Amino acid sequence: MKIRDTLDLLLLSAIWGSGFLLISIALQSFPPIWVALVRVIIGSAFLWAVLLIKRCSLPPLRLLGWLLLAALFNNAIPFVFFAIGERTVPSSTAAVINATSPIWALLLSLSFMRQKSESRTILGVALGFFGVILIVYSHGANSAAVSSIQSYAIGVLFIALASAGYAASTVLAKAKLADLDPIGLATTQLSLASFMILPVALLGPRPIHIQTSSILASITLGIVGSGVAYLLYYSLLNRISSTRVVSVNYLLPIWGLFWGLIAHEHIAALAYEGVAIVILGLYLLNRKSPAEQSLPQSSADSVHPSSPANRLCGSVSQA
Repeated sequence: MKIRDTLDLLLLSAIWGSGFLLISIALQSFPPIWVALVRVIIGSAFLWAVLLIKRCSLPPLRLLGWLLLAALFNNAIPFVFFAIGERTVPSSTAAVINATSPIWALLLSLSFMRQKSESRTILGVALGFFGVILIVYSHGANSAAVSSIQSYAIGVLFIALASAGYAASTVLAKAKLADLDPIGLATTQLSLASFMILPVALLGPRPIHIQTSSILASITLGIVGSGVAYLLYYSLLNRISSTRVVSVNYLLPIWGLFWGLIAHEHIAALAYEGVAIVILGLYLLNRKSPAEQSLPQSSADSVHPSSPANRLCGSVSQA
């Protein structure tokens, strides 16, 4: 890759990796459902501006049903569930659990799309999950860092379900939403997610004492995490192969630990070993088979399990 591509890839991973810390800051003032609501409203407003300026096209109305499902699994559920989970789970642990999204996506593809599995795929899945278990255990075993094992376990479950939501959106996008304008698709999904989350937020608890730091974190999460990151992602996919863009998954757990250290979160020594194992598992999942290596780059991308629909929102695990 060119230097610009490498720098953009690092920037994208840093943005998505920081999203978990921004969620934890926003939670200091906003209930989880409001963290998600503010994020999708600001993110969709930003993308609408980009869409109008660039004159991108919206998806056709006939795909509304599939678009609603994509918005539900790629935005509404993950954004709400991550916020719920991070009330008891540190942002660094949430970032690593989120890295299992490509693993869930592959498992769903194997189950519903009859994709063939290889020995390296099975090993990659096993290593990925084992690494996450190590990290979750390393934090949960520290009684000083966890106030309640039960609440911690529930938080981990919500974050795992959020990651599975990204995976379901990946499989759905590959099957039903291919070849759409990416900016139009992202704008539509965030807008539809806003309408899904809004009534639930209005019926639930509302923010009372709002801190400036939480407002700034929410704005940054919407504009940068759900706006600029999409533009970076699609810009990269226009310049380099999707199999290279998916390497951002290797960096997200590292950035999660980095931002966690910045926030003075407790990170056990065992967690670093777990991150290394997760990255190894992701590498095995994304490594091309000998048959794919013999194909031209564009053909290999089209059959690679980690590049559904070539350039859709769910093909990498975002925050």
